[in-house]
Amino acid sequence: MDVLLGLQWGDEGKGKIVDFLSENYDLIARFQGGPNAGHTIKFDGKKFVLHQLPSGIFRSNVHNLIGNGVVLNPTILREEIETANETFGDITPRLHISEKAHLILPTHMLLDAAYEKQKGKDKIGSTLKGIGPVYQDKIARLGLRVGDIKRDDFIDKYKAIYEHHEQKLAFMGHEIPKDIDKEFFDAIDFMKDLHLVSSEYLINEYSSEAKKILAEGAQGTLLDIDFGSYPFVTSSNTSSAGACTGLGISPKSIDQVIGIFKAYCTRVGSGPFPTELEDETGNLLRMKGGEFGATTGRERRCGWLDLPALKYAVMLNGVTTLYMMKADVLSGFEKIKACTSYRVDDKYETDKLPYDLNTVSIEPIYKQFEGWPDEDLSGKLPDTLKNYIKFIEDYVGVKVGLLSYGPERDKTTIFKKNKL
Repeated sequence: MDVLLGLQWGDEGKGKIVDFLSENYDLIARFQGGPNAGHTIKFDGKKFVLHQLPSGIFRSNVHNLIGNGVVLNPTILREEIETANETFGDITPRLHISEKAHLILPTHMLLDAAYEKQKGKDKIGSTLKGIGPVYQDKIARLGLRVGDIKRDDFIDKYKAIYEHHEQKLAFMGHEIPKDIDKEFFDAIDFMKDLHLVSSEYLINEYSSEAKKILAEGAQGTLLDIDFGSYPFVTSSNTSSAGACTGLGISPKSIDQVIGIFKAYCTRVGSGPFPTELEDETGNLLRMKGGEFGATTGRERRCGWLDLPALKYAVMLNGVTTLYMMKADVLSGFEKIKACTSYRVDDKYETDKLPYDLNTVSIEPIYKQFEGWPDEDLSGKLPDTLKNYIKFIEDYVGVKVGLLSYGPERDKTTIFKKNKL
């Protein structure tokens, strides 16, 4: 099994790469997150945004699995499947859903909005998709799982959670709108006809038969609940370790760990961002890169590449190869910078992420590079781009095996044996 994940604060381009690579795999498996993800895929002049379906779903010969670590909104899932069916025919024969994945209820989304409002100026920038509250219920052993929808006591379980949420919302001064769950139950009926499976058995059968599996992460490593910029993080483990618990497969099954990163940095929502550019350069990166959230539509904060953060993510995940995205966005810049260390509270310099990243004052220390022309990168790469890539490889200790210079499938160069 190979694992593919983001090494920054998300939005690295994982969807494109999974779609690009998926023809070489038998099974694509999502292992964490939920509809807070937004994987954008472009091919044949069309654009598709996936929130819950794995990014290999458009390959007719590839099976796709939504793992137990994912939290699932039935209404959004139904909409995605029906939209995909309109273009590709019935995709459901190649879609499998873990019985152990937890369900997002309509009241989870109400709680998400109420919690965020309660935080005031300290809000984390939630997507308001109910992700945090459903993971809370999962840990508190209160949650509803996909497999429950076929049980005789499903409605009783649903009512118990609904009443629990109703009490919480009332305490915060909120009421539940009437008929909030009509679409939810319609979608539940739709889901009963899908392939609901014991995913841990399915994926281990694939592994024992030497079939090729690609585990797909949703959010970036720096949003990991344990190792990200807490509390401005997501509610699941976004690292390679999360692939094991989110799919039910042993760590010894992992072969390659593919780490995706942008040639610069972006972040959506609140939280620390040491290299953020709140100037015309940052705005230019945003406009050239189309940096607007696929899920929320919000502007992404933009800045130069943060190498200490990238090296940290490489270490945590045991990355074996790097894929660099959006090299074309930096084309045309006369000078390019990359952060190589931090000056913390004007007291000391370090190349490690401080524990208290959210509260200390951080000044990025930059190395400057010559830019490359605004031209097609499908041919021979400019020497200045090669120099930039080589510096990144030497800094983090891992080679770059792929370069992406556009959202379409064909805007991709694979380096043979990781050589430029």
